[in-house]
Amino acid sequence: MDVDAIQIHFSQDALWLLNLCLAIIMFGVALELSPSDFKRLWQHPKSSLLGILSQFILLPAITFLLILVLKPIPSVALGMMLVAACPGGNISNFMTHLAGGNAALSVSLTAFATIAAIFMTPFNLQFWGSLYAPTAEILKTVSIDPWQIFQTIALILGIPIILGMWLKKIRPGPAKNMARWLKPLSILIFIGFVVVAFTMNLDIFLQVIHLVIMLVFIHNGIALSTGFLLATVFSLPKADRKTLTIETGIQNSGLGLLLIFTFFDGLGGMAIIAAWWGIWHILSGLTIGWFWSRKIQPAPAL
Repeated sequence: MDVDAIQIHFSQDALWLLNLCLAIIMFGVALELSPSDFKRLWQHPKSSLLGILSQFILLPAITFLLILVLKPIPSVALGMMLVAACPGGNISNFMTHLAGGNAALSVSLTAFATIAAIFMTPFNLQFWGSLYAPTAEILKTVSIDPWQIFQTIALILGIPIILGMWLKKIRPGPAKNMARWLKPLSILIFIGFVVVAFTMNLDIFLQVIHLVIMLVFIHNGIALSTGFLLATVFSLPKADRKTLTIETGIQNSGLGLLLIFTFFDGLGGMAIIAAWWGIWHILSGLTIGWFWSRKIQPAPAL
């Protein structure tokens, strides 16, 4: 089967639901944010800068090198680039807390990455995708305008973040109560969305999943290792090493799926990579969090 020719079918209603789900997730994240979360990045620059470097520079670059070595089919390669270009997933905060990492640093990095992704996700996708001839051809074929991607990401990430932080500022009590159930509920809805996506296209997934399952294992393992090794090389505290590991390895695959269905017409290899990553990084992140939780030490507050 020619995976590059496959399209994962989704109705407009389902795509609208995915947009709404991601916006609600981001709104729920913002209900727990405050300007101080951003200030912490500048107050403790070493860990913060390394976290940003790991997510937005090293992971896309290492993903590109991995593609050069493994030479996956073009649509799968572009899916790997897109996942690497996405910001960290919001569930990374829960996993960092479970692992005994620096929860304040995790929240700060998630907040910054979400805003930075408005610019960095389209930039990294266009930059690295254009450097590899097979993926550059896909980008030319679909005539992707980075400005359109920027607008979509700003709508899905930026506006809910601004509204959520504004509500927390003017109504902190209701915002806190809302955050308790809104974020976990929206995450469950998203997981259900991915499961439904698999079910609706089960015949396609069963025929091609073997082509991407090991790639996602390897890619996610490298992403987790990148954060850990970078933090170790620069002698960060143990709690910060855990945080950078999880922040680099847990990506917002939901945003990736949205971009794939919106701009790439559900291109098979891309959609399968993003969907399987969305499932696998939850399992790998929880496993690492559980492993580290057995020897939890108090994390230093920022």
